[in-house]
Amino acid sequence: MKQIHVVAGVLRNTHGHVLLARRTEGRDLAGLWEFPGGKVEAGESPEVALVRELREELGIEATVGASLIRVPQQYPGKRLLLDARHVEFEGVPEGLDGQALAWVPQEDLVGYPMPPADMPVVAALIQPDRYLVTPAPGDDDEAWLASLADALARDVRRVQLRAPGVAARRWSGLVADAIALCRDASAEVLLNGDPDWARQAGVGVHLRSAQLHDVALGAALEGVRQAGHAIAASCHDAADLKRAEALGCSFVVLGPVQATSSHPGEPGIGWEAFAGLREHVALPIYAIGGLAPAEIAKARTHGAQGIAAIRALWEAGRA
Repeated sequence: MKQIHVVAGVLRNTHGHVLLARRTEGRDLAGLWEFPGGKVEAGESPEVALVRELREELGIEATVGASLIRVPQQYPGKRLLLDARHVEFEGVPEGLDGQALAWVPQEDLVGYPMPPADMPVVAALIQPDRYLVTPAPGDDDEAWLASLADALARDVRRVQLRAPGVAARRWSGLVADAIALCRDASAEVLLNGDPDWARQAGVGVHLRSAQLHDVALGAALEGVRQAGHAIAASCHDAADLKRAEALGCSFVVLGPVQATSSHPGEPGIGWEAFAGLREHVALPIYAIGGLAPAEIAKARTHGAQGIAAIRALWEAGRA
């Protein structure tokens, strides 16, 4: 299958708004909005290609900065790698190819219809790059809550409340206290496995992989969706990912990428397999399994939103 390397720029104006360009008639996916850029030609580096494309398309002189995310995406008849970079520029962008341009507040980017490869770029700009999954509490509930507060103080802003094996009454009280802590820190909360409880608590829900294929699940999720809360899922293969996308999940986790202490002797799928699965959906995907914050940059080179973890995010502040 034909492979195309496309490099795109994230350009901001003095107000912090992000530039989008609309695909013109006669092109694939005409009418959709995208981050400006173009194909890397033979013999070009991505940086040289992006400078050239932005000069030709927008009439500006660009300085290419850090990588944001590299998104592998499969389209009919071709495979694309969208390499998104932060860009500084001189000049006033104009649509030299007749394309419409829009300066969009970052929080409004989700309202613009885009090609599948561009959607994870938006997520990388506006959603957290780490997703904490809580461990089961030991014997000390106050210590567990204090550890959660420590994680929130380290800028964890997306949390899945999960505690297998804990008695329902005890867990109910801990959930209420944990939700209050997360709200005080402006962190998003998702509750593992129970859409009805999540709806009643006013938080999102994180589905186990086995739940994804429950045909009766859609109705239970509607209340969570209508309330504007996130729906996420754990995925292990392409079928899980496709089902999560069909259900309208906000994001998913995929793995394990590497071996983990919770599953000794089981190898992870590895980064190449992760990127290969990433190609088939436009969802934000957190990599999970033996990963720590130091690997977020590596995760993003394979199309991940960031990392999801238990211990690496829960225990990071401990001596």
